Amino acid sequence: MSRPACIAIVTVSDRASSGEYEDLGGPSVHAWLDAAISSPWRAIRLVVPDGIGSVSGSLLELCDREGADLVLTTGGTGPSPRDLTPEATLAVVERELPGFGELMRRVSLEHVPTAILSRQTAGTRGRSLIVNLPGKPASIAVCLAAVFPAIPYCLDLIGAARIETRPEIVAAFRPK
Repeated sequence: MSRPACIAIVTVSDRASSGEYEDLGGPSVHAWLDAAISSPWRAIRLVVPDGIGSVSGSLLELCDREGADLVLTTGGTGPSPRDLTPEATLAVVERELPGFGELMRRVSLEHVPTAILSRQTAGTRGRSLIVNLPGKPASIAVCLAAVFPAIPYCLDLIGAARIETRPEIVAAFRPK
């Protein structure tokens, strides 16, 4: 029997981390995953302030020490001066996977013209896949629905835990 996947959900927000603002992104990611994933998995949830050091430090901890198979960040991907999640991600990944960000921006543009301001990216660190998601719950759902079909196969390729999905929510694609 394979081990349950460890999925980390990291909300990046100065206001949410200080308690000034309710974290809406992290719970939205968790709810989407609960609906989409059929295999056993466990979640690690963090809320951290914006900034390269806080985000990259959390990513290193989750990948290198906690053994997270998948790390999904939410927030900090816009053009504001404190939005540094992509920079923090690129500081820790070993291999960038720019197609994730490209696809998320493309599908988001079908809903809002400001999607071109989004700077999501993704990459691998060892046996961990890190994906930056937007911060708004509606945008999170749109982006996860677009990129998640490729995530289980990517996890297979990097030696992470296997994830199975509910095809009526999202059909994972694995080449035959």
